[in-house]
Amino acid sequence: MDQSRRSGILAVIVLAWQAVALAHAPARTEEFSGNDLRDIRLGMAASELAKSGYIDFACAADPKHTLAGWENWHDCPAEASGMRAIRFGFDPTTSRDGTMVAGHPAILTLLIAGGGTVAGLQIETDPKARLYLRKKGFLLGIQAKSRYGADGWLCTEGEPGAGDQPVGGVYLRERCTKTISGRALVVERNLFRRPEQDIKDFVDETRVSILRAE
Repeated sequence: MDQSRRSGILAVIVLAWQAVALAHAPARTEEFSGNDLRDIRLGMAASELAKSGYIDFACAADPKHTLAGWENWHDCPAEASGMRAIRFGFDPTTSRDGTMVAGHPAILTLLIAGGGTVAGLQIETDPKARLYLRKKGFLLGIQAKSRYGADGWLCTEGEPGAGDQPVGGVYLRERCTKTISGRALVVERNLFRRPEQDIKDFVDETRVSILRAE
């Protein structure tokens, strides 16, 4: 057997062993180590939240109950889970376009556990945004899923309601879940027109929920 043929057979054997090793190697655990929104990270103490860059603090259960800042989180009523929900926005001095997440006008809610730690974050596209921005609301869900890794999502598609119609040829009722690095993620996207809505009015939204996983 000549040298070139022996080399070729050896290369095939090596590749075969590499394939077997990869097939039996443990799957790599996906991790996420960044912040969840700006400088906000699940698990941090409420006392560590930045004193500047945020405005319009209020209790989510009663938006008329305004707060001076993060430090007053305990003034909001506790939910059944024991968490307190605080609405907030971005200070225009640090966000020229207002409260925007990945280019989408958003409604933001922070959840603080009874022990004073950040236990959750909710991001919703703003239904009162101008039409040219609101009509892209369903795309925020794609960006959110990409931020936490494109793989590993479990998604389900909802059935159309009676008389519901697609918008621009697209009908979407999607709910995706994933658990990563102590976070339970839910991303919901909707795009459709209800029977009573006119041509310029339709459901186009994303809701992102990030909670500490037990």
